[in-house]
Amino acid sequence: MPIGVPRVPFRIPGDEDATWIDINRLYRERFLFLGQDVDDEISNQLAGIMIYLGIEDETKDIFLFINSPGGYIIPGFGLFDTMQWVQPEVYTICLGLAASMASFLLVGGEITKRIALPYAIEEAFIMFRIMIHQPASSFFDDDDSGEIIVEINELMQIYDDVMKVYAQRTGTPLWVIAMDIERDVFLSAEEAQKHGLVDLVGIKMDDLLGFRTN
Repeated sequence: MPIGVPRVPFRIPGDEDATWIDINRLYRERFLFLGQDVDDEISNQLAGIMIYLGIEDETKDIFLFINSPGGYIIPGFGLFDTMQWVQPEVYTICLGLAASMASFLLVGGEITKRIALPYAIEEAFIMFRIMIHQPASSFFDDDDSGEIIVEINELMQIYDDVMKVYAQRTGTPLWVIAMDIERDVFLSAEEAQKHGLVDLVGIKMDDLLGFRTN
């Protein structure tokens, strides 16, 4: 396999040999990956792909694999809204870490289709971790008291919205979410399932592919 840009072998019908093509071929198979901080670039990229795939075929599910430490709130909200808006149902699969905004996206998958795999490296028994906490801001770095007040009000509204989404999509009472979100709460895959953040744990790839709509 060529070193550098991730690529996969693909044999065009009629050709004898496979050729190495850009891994974006996986997008055509409706497999998307969030493997970095959530920022404007990756949010816009994934949202655009979801919209395109939804237009191409609204009956086939989309699979979003997540291994991310979190990221910015507004790009995360944009991607979350896109997941709810597109016609195809979106699976979310945690295959490493889903922290902060990434856990918000994980819980945003189609209910009954949110998955956490149990081990990052099965032989080493490294647990997948899912972490939730409250939104953060940099307003304390601002010397303008008027701007601080505006940003505090905006942050409190975001804070309220985040709690309501977690409560709605996990079935957990709002007061429990409010307590959990006050501090960093790390959960194993099984604990995340008990909290309603995911629906399934440890599903095999063959079983996952069996869910695809033909």
